[in-house]
Amino acid sequence: MAKGTNKRAARGRGAARGRSPEPVTASVDGGLAELVPDRDRPRGWTLLIDGKPQSHVDLDDPAHLDFEYQRGFGHVADLAAPPGRPLHAVHLGGGAFTLARYIAATRPRSTQQIIEIDAPLVQFVRRELPLDPGDRIRVRGADARAGLAKVPDGWADLIIADVFSGARTPAHLTSAEFLAEVRRALRPDGCYAANLADGPPLAHLKAQIATARAAFAEVCLTADPALLRGRRFGNAVLLAADRELPLAELTRRAAGDPHPARVEHGRVLADFTGGAAPVTDATAAPSPPPPPAVFA
Repeated sequence: MAKGTNKRAARGRGAARGRSPEPVTASVDGGLAELVPDRDRPRGWTLLIDGKPQSHVDLDDPAHLDFEYQRGFGHVADLAAPPGRPLHAVHLGGGAFTLARYIAATRPRSTQQIIEIDAPLVQFVRRELPLDPGDRIRVRGADARAGLAKVPDGWADLIIADVFSGARTPAHLTSAEFLAEVRRALRPDGCYAANLADGPPLAHLKAQIATARAAFAEVCLTADPALLRGRRFGNAVLLAADRELPLAELTRRAAGDPHPARVEHGRVLADFTGGAAPVTDATAAPSPPPPPAVFA
């Protein structure tokens, strides 16, 4: 018992006496969850589910975002309001609570809700990578859409959707009816961001853009140019709002990332959809599964 407690202390607060932390696993509803230490960061961890990377967090530096799509979300959070202003944020999907930690670090006094259906995963992450009690982050166990329905009208400055069952976004989180619920929970000047995963022929991505363009006045997409050309499977970050988007600054930041991305908007983005129709609950399907080579 004492040995197990010491290991948890090493994982949660950093390895004692110079010992390197070890991977830790747990069975969760989504499969086998594993936290793997980052050898370059003493308190950095990557969360995997059934061997598939989900998120990365550095307990010493919550403002560090390692994954490309998480950096895209970070840019959105940075530009969602004037610097330093606290946000009301809703995170659909928990992972290792990476973006909630980021916002707590970069925008102190923010009030945040994480909605995550996998209760054992929440318990695992809370135990091994504890949240700071002062960060005003509430974690609710619920389906993302059902939990979102309980958010008061016009409460959120920012809603981030990063929900995957296995490696696929559930169908009921891809429809116009879902986006109507998102709009209800957002302030009039609030922003919605979503992690969209797809590969050739990009039918899912194009349909999601069409769905967002039907729901919001302004939409843009940040993605690797190779993904947009249909040359690889990957993640794109969609940003939507009923106000002008910070396109110039978002473009500058995306271009300066370690893996530069492109921001598409307006007529170019509309043409990219190729006439795809918006998705409804009646026509919705999960996002496509990634090819095995993606996780090789």
